[in-house]
Amino acid sequence: MREAVDDFADHLARVRNRSAHTVRAYVTDLVSLLDHAVRMGCADLSELDLTVLRSWLAKQRTTGIARTSLARRAAAARTFSAWAHRNGLFAADVAAALASPRAHRDLPTVLRADQAAALMESPRRATGRAAGDDRVADPAGGHQGSDDGSPGVAHHGEAGSSPGEARGRDDGVPPDRARDSAGDEAVLLRDRVLLELLYGTGVRISEACGLDLADVDHSRRVVRVLGKGGRERAVPYGVPAQRALDEWLDRGRPALAGPASGAALLLGARGGRLNPTTARRIVAGYAEAAGLPRTTPHGLRHSAATHLLEGGADLRAVQELLGHSSLASTQIYTHVSVERLRAAYRQAHPRA
Repeated sequence: MREAVDDFADHLARVRNRSAHTVRAYVTDLVSLLDHAVRMGCADLSELDLTVLRSWLAKQRTTGIARTSLARRAAAARTFSAWAHRNGLFAADVAAALASPRAHRDLPTVLRADQAAALMESPRRATGRAAGDDRVADPAGGHQGSDDGSPGVAHHGEAGSSPGEARGRDDGVPPDRARDSAGDEAVLLRDRVLLELLYGTGVRISEACGLDLADVDHSRRVVRVLGKGGRERAVPYGVPAQRALDEWLDRGRPALAGPASGAALLLGARGGRLNPTTARRIVAGYAEAAGLPRTTPHGLRHSAATHLLEGGADLRAVQELLGHSSLASTQIYTHVSVERLRAAYRQAHPRA
């Protein structure tokens, strides 16, 4: 069974070109399934049948996992079963008839246009602070995490960096090397271009952090993005993002660049490619500092899509911009727009 799991993982990564995150999730689900099969008395992989699969999903459901997770695990079982049948491990595709619960999709939380604008301006309003320690002070005066994401203690008056990095970063400045004012400004410029790109293009956080210098076409104002499944697309960005990019490339990136920078567009405080985990903290930190609801990079993606549709953009165009393989994934934003319209109507119309 172990050999089958390894071969399946290799198939997902090399043939299906799935991301490392997807491969890891599917393999975890498969190991759980096979462990359940062994507990039910299956001595060989060929003994796995629909009854075992349904029993496994039923047991998963009793643990209280979300419907979306249950649907993914059913999808993992179906993918494995189809692969095993093609490769002669199963006499038939035993999971072909396996049903899974319809995943409940909550409407995404989005910022209003004015809230998004306030978030974009947050790095401009941030005051420059020199970094002297991995443990940095929260702009509101709270205690924040250390460089490796573990809990740390920051003292009031201790020098910090940007509001986003103040929430802890995994590629921060070593304690024996204080960042000068140029480096402090560089981080703020980096934070600004990160926010502008996330909201201005609607790209995923992994896509933004994966951008290289050569991926930016300044003359046409588009970025070349490598999305899910290795699919490449060109996404336009606006004038504010171009200004932020120009300042970052002129004054910010050179101040942070080092031997580990390579061709990465966005850099962490140590000069390496910006880590998605750090980028999430940056977004959350600036949203909190601006008094906005809890905001994530994916929330900015939701906001960008919703604002595009509210502004009259075609649904197919938004699908292409976001890199959705299915139009169904994009259609959820039409519901968001309608719900916002209904809420405004109920609040403003005298006969609502």
